[in-house]
Amino acid sequence: MNLDQTAAIVGSLWGTAVGDALGLPWEGLSPRSQRQRIPQVQGHHLILGRGMMSDDTEQSCLVAQALILSGGESGRFSAALALRLKLWFLGLPAGVGKATALGCFRLWLGFNPDCSGVFSAGNGPAMRSPILGVCYGHNLDQLRDLVRRSTRLTHTDPQAEWGALAVAIAAHLAASQPQATAPQLWQQLQQLLQQALASTAPSATLNQFWQLLDRLPLALSQDLTPRQFAADLGLSRGVSGYINHTLPLALYSWLCYPQDYAQAVTTVIHLGGDTDTTAAIVGGIVGAAVGVEGIPEPWRSGLWEWPRSGSWITRLGHRLGRSLATNSPLAPEPLFWPALIPRNLIFLVIVLAHGFLRLGWWLVHCLPR
Repeated sequence: MNLDQTAAIVGSLWGTAVGDALGLPWEGLSPRSQRQRIPQVQGHHLILGRGMMSDDTEQSCLVAQALILSGGESGRFSAALALRLKLWFLGLPAGVGKATALGCFRLWLGFNPDCSGVFSAGNGPAMRSPILGVCYGHNLDQLRDLVRRSTRLTHTDPQAEWGALAVAIAAHLAASQPQATAPQLWQQLQQLLQQALASTAPSATLNQFWQLLDRLPLALSQDLTPRQFAADLGLSRGVSGYINHTLPLALYSWLCYPQDYAQAVTTVIHLGGDTDTTAAIVGGIVGAAVGVEGIPEPWRSGLWEWPRSGSWITRLGHRLGRSLATNSPLAPEPLFWPALIPRNLIFLVIVLAHGFLRLGWWLVHCLPR
């Protein structure tokens, strides 16, 4: 059953949030280290069986707010997102990527949003792009422009933009064609991405990007598991924060389980590495197909968040849906912003404590006796 656009928006935002929270405790661990601690991720493990969101979800929410304020007009969207990134950066968010932090700093120095980014092919733009695809995937030119503006606020390497565009198109296909098979989804993704990049000047970097994606249909035809595909890509010890490592495995996990949120997200988490971001990306894509009800309820109720609570995320999605339905800007979803700094400080303490517990586990179990 196809979801309406608002339900797909809410599902994508929730999918990003839950994937982010589930993956966060395992960030930086190899698949082997994960298995030594717990055989299978079946719920939240950050603090007392609860989970918290990181910058991946926060930036997706910033994009949603910018879309509401701009009505999708690209110039207003860029200005609105730039302002929200600047204010978000003042809240001392933990775990921000280097390129994103530098981009926010340059925005504060007065750089124009079109040139505030730094040359990096990190995951930042891709993790905030599923919501763009769900909202504007039906208009490829507009989607390309919005993805470009969102990307270049923080990242100027074209590979980061191409990866973010591929993720956005995947989220659009997930929302609009949830019953399609993996080969059908891949074929349409390839066609739309080729169409969107048709005006891009040929280069060795672009050829490398296409060669990387060409490995996806081969892996599908060989019925490889995501873990086998990761090994084939030389990433058996974990997925890094480099977009050309993240993109093929995020897309492949979606294509293997396009209607199974739990399986898609836990599979990409078990690949190790940058698990909160990979799970947020996959969650944002698959969540657009299955909606909120397709995300396990214990995972949703296990989010421990405020002021960006689960109910706030739902309201944000509905407000964005109304903006799209009327094709007009609206006021942003209200947020109790004074709570953000204390929330972020609490989050930082929890993450540091989690890191010390991880170190303690390693000292007990891994040092020679």
